[in-house]
Amino acid sequence: MKLALENILVLDIETVRGTATYDELPDRLKAQWDRKSNFIDRDGDQTPTETYEDRGGIYAEFGKVITISAGFFTKADGEWHFRVRALANEEEGTLLSDFCDLLNKFDQSKLILCAHNGKEFDFPYLSRRMLVNGVPLPPVLNISGKKPWEVNFLDTMELWKFGDRKNFTSLELLTTIFDIPSSKSDIDGSQVGAAYYENGALDQIAAYCSQDVIVTAQLLLRLNQMPILPENNIHIINN
Repeated sequence: MKLALENILVLDIETVRGTATYDELPDRLKAQWDRKSNFIDRDGDQTPTETYEDRGGIYAEFGKVITISAGFFTKADGEWHFRVRALANEEEGTLLSDFCDLLNKFDQSKLILCAHNGKEFDFPYLSRRMLVNGVPLPPVLNISGKKPWEVNFLDTMELWKFGDRKNFTSLELLTTIFDIPSSKSDIDGSQVGAAYYENGALDQIAAYCSQDVIVTAQLLLRLNQMPILPENNIHIINN
């Protein structure tokens, strides 16, 4: 089946724990994290404070979205181009509303969302945080009651698995074996929480997020046996 690049929006999100420290959690939520912490650290090697700092951001119930980068393919003079825009805001509700406004600029009947491990992380995380913030779900994310073939999600990790459900394969590993230039950033995913809470580096995190979108788009092309785009055909939109 031919890949309809013009209908695909490639995205990536960066998330952090909902509060800078465990002690800042509301008492009811703190009690829930204590239960989660016991499940995460079955050997009891870490305190709830430590597990929250390490992993609080990966759970939508305890974390929040701070950046969303999205890119789309366009064709000009017979060549494909890729345009990327990063949204970043410390106010999560505003960020998610802005993202919905972006989604609504596309034809909802054809729009396909693509991310690496998106089906298990990015798409459900965004949807859950929209509900928490009272942001209406856009049609492409409102999948309740839809049949599997009616859900317009593409996941580059799933494409690589070919039905194998056993292993997680990182974006970095796949870009390495496909010889795709790596993200140009001074940070990686494990450093996002510290960069945000200790350094306030929201712009740096957004730039990192955009680079991951570019890499994911290139991987999508390679997984469909298409050549990657030259650097001159990749454009970062700053506003």
